[in-house]
Amino acid sequence: MTWDIFCRVVDNHGDAGVGWRLAADLASRGIGVRLWIDDARALAWMAPAGCAGVEVLPWPATDADVAAARNEPADVVIETFGCGLPEPYLRLMAGAPASAPAPLWINLEYLSAEPYVERSHRLPSPQTSGTGRGLTAHFFYPGFTERTGGLLRETDLISRQAAFDSQRWLAEHGVAPAPGERLVSLFCYDNAELPELLRSLAHQPTLLLSTPGHATEQVARAMAGADHLAALRTQPLPWLSQIDYDHLLWSCDVNFVRGEDSLVRAIWAGQPFVWQIYPQTHAAHLTKLDAFLSLALTDLPASTAAAVRAACWRWNAAQLGHPTGANDDWAVLNSASAMASWKQRCTSWRDGLFGHSDLVTQLLAFQDARRGAKEAKI
Repeated sequence: MTWDIFCRVVDNHGDAGVGWRLAADLASRGIGVRLWIDDARALAWMAPAGCAGVEVLPWPATDADVAAARNEPADVVIETFGCGLPEPYLRLMAGAPASAPAPLWINLEYLSAEPYVERSHRLPSPQTSGTGRGLTAHFFYPGFTERTGGLLRETDLISRQAAFDSQRWLAEHGVAPAPGERLVSLFCYDNAELPELLRSLAHQPTLLLSTPGHATEQVARAMAGADHLAALRTQPLPWLSQIDYDHLLWSCDVNFVRGEDSLVRAIWAGQPFVWQIYPQTHAAHLTKLDAFLSLALTDLPASTAAAVRAACWRWNAAQLGHPTGANDDWAVLNSASAMASWKQRCTSWRDGLFGHSDLVTQLLAFQDARRGAKEAKI
């Protein structure tokens, strides 16, 4: 079987990250994969060694671009995040001979905990106009419940975590926390709340590890001449591969993550985390955040759940200049009892999600079911 994955980069970390993890996971299970992407630059540090079985191709602009790679569509075609399939490839799919089985077209949607996900998962979308007329796409929704498509998770993730030595990894990457110093990772968009977050982290000895780009640049500005943050040490990190980014999350006491890919990796880390959701116009992202928190904070003591929710809300509402509450919204980070409860919840939720079928396993099962249904009709 052959699979084609199409990815357009809006946020080069998240879009490329999900596209690559999906391609590499499929390839690890013996699937031949081509990743068509309009901006592959981030893969140079995300996956510097590449992956056997994955071919990275530029977004095709002409029929000749498609023909040069393969003059027939793959068995399964994945359109990530509603990016739209390129017209030349759609023409190839629509022009396939009637005697050949039509490719399975899957629209892999954004991750959400909102109720519509379960209702919409696997629904067909017949194409009634345009180049793809006569074809059918199928919505496939990742999610956190057994009635969704699950989450990206490599088959060896649990065993890799069990064998991981965080102290060794930190030492190999030049990270040396002082005795009693907590480790916090920071991967974020621009956020006006960052100075206040740093002031809160400085209430106890903390080593803040910032990722390249927005996080490191903002931390450097906020720390300039900030003598009142003496208990806070900061260390900028280099670009990390996806594997090493996982290791970073496994090594830290608290992880600040952004977008979709790093959120899922933070969940698998089983450590307390704060999610900065991708901002949308008219604050539409806050509804999505609220649905996620309602699920993620289940079973936490009410006071701890309220404290975690306040911190997450403050970190996100600031993006559009919304009121962010009182200065104690970050108090949860400095409460030993609240952090212990939060850590326990993150670990138990992760372990429960380990019992669900992962995204690629479900995609493969969906492919088998659709193929079986076609053969039964024949």
